[in-house]
Amino acid sequence: MTASIWAPWRLEYIKSVTADKPGCFLCEAAREPENDRCHLVVARTASALLMLNRYPYVNGHLLVAPYAHVAQLGDLPSDHRADMLELALHGQHLLENAMNPQGFNIGFNIGHCAGAGLPGHIHMHIVPRWNGDINFMTTVGQVRVIPQAIDAAYEQLLQVHVAQKK
Repeated sequence: MTASIWAPWRLEYIKSVTADKPGCFLCEAAREPENDRCHLVVARTASALLMLNRYPYVNGHLLVAPYAHVAQLGDLPSDHRADMLELALHGQHLLENAMNPQGFNIGFNIGHCAGAGLPGHIHMHIVPRWNGDINFMTTVGQVRVIPQAIDAAYEQLLQVHVAQKK
């Protein structure tokens, strides 16, 4: 028996990876705070932003990026690196309060060979993990099943962020 899994939202990503598209989605999000909802930006500091990954590994996958378009952590001033780490901690707390994960993978992919999809703009991944979140789909079909729409995940995280600011 053959089964088909439809993931039409992936087509946008596939086209963006194969297209010679100028610009950087992180820089675009950084310079357009009035479009935070469109860019899925949940929080900002003076030098960095926290946003939901539009093409996540799992539900709630967040990115922390500096406003500066640099490829290496060492190219950022130390206060900007510290700002990124504080935003990562904030993102972890948002996920804990909004989605109750049992663990996290947090880190950087630096350089194309290390898996960086955008090697010119350093960014950190915050990937929430749940017991049993990896299933046969990843092993057998190299497919990820994400159980929540990205807009619903964004609203959930934004509500917790706004509540914590009060």
